[in-house]
Amino acid sequence: MNENKPVSKVLVLEDCPAHVEAIRQFCDENNLIGVKVAKSRLASALRSNFDLGAIFVSGSYGGSSEESAAIARKIHAARPELPIIMRRGTDAGPGDVPAALDAVVCGSYVASDMASLRKLIDEYIFNREYPNALVRGIAELTSAVLASLFSDMDVAVDAPCIVRDRIIFGEVFSLIPLESTWCRGYMMIQAEEEPILDLLNRRETSQGAADFRDLNSLLGELTNLIWGAFKNRYVGDADGLSHSQVQVPLLINHKQKYISFGSESPHLCFTYRLKDEQSGRTVTLHQRFAFSLSWSPEDFQEFEQAAGATIGAGELDLF
Repeated sequence: MNENKPVSKVLVLEDCPAHVEAIRQFCDENNLIGVKVAKSRLASALRSNFDLGAIFVSGSYGGSSEESAAIARKIHAARPELPIIMRRGTDAGPGDVPAALDAVVCGSYVASDMASLRKLIDEYIFNREYPNALVRGIAELTSAVLASLFSDMDVAVDAPCIVRDRIIFGEVFSLIPLESTWCRGYMMIQAEEEPILDLLNRRETSQGAADFRDLNSLLGELTNLIWGAFKNRYVGDADGLSHSQVQVPLLINHKQKYISFGSESPHLCFTYRLKDEQSGRTVTLHQRFAFSLSWSPEDFQEFEQAAGATIGAGELDLF
């Protein structure tokens, strides 16, 4: 793994042990977190993994090419934003992927040519270069804000992740626009309601039991503080922004827990975990950056120096 670049999580639908090991090695070498899923666990794996970058599927997954094709079609129907990459048989040619899957599978490869798989993940997952100072700085400034708001809890951040999914985590989220001369888009903070309400109640405020309004207030304060730190560090002089900028509508489907920012570009995501050492309870927050309106990393600037360094087998296997 290259610790200086984000990772991405992929579901691996593969029955052949030899190919599983080859994909495991490929994931290690290409900043991918592979999650191998048995057919019997596929539905639950899709429900629980809402932050995926792609699906790797064998052409014989499930026991036959027909079954593999049916599974690929079902995944595409449920999560069309996820690129599905199919492994063909050893002697198969590029045209051996069934024509019926042309609109479902974004590309294919053979195990003897993993370079073609690398090209596909570069095209569909790692197709944007995020400056190291930006990725490191977001984790730093967000962790600092969380530490100030939750001084009695330990703050940990997972490796930054590239996500193609559009599934919303939890029941509550905030959105705030981000605009600079080098990027335009949105920051989104997502959370589950119950753990935060439990946290607020354990703080023994004198105003009675916490409710959703207290949660909203906390999430709003958190979002504003992070936005302010981001603005001071990366936006600089707002006078340089254009005043005739294109906008696109956001689309949110509450029933499907789905959000679209009007662009097919992957999102840069961070996961923060707040742990109460006394009780052992953890609150998880997901932060998503969708630079969907404008992205010019060559013009990236940092206006404030960083404060410090940033921080096998079975039915469901994490590589």
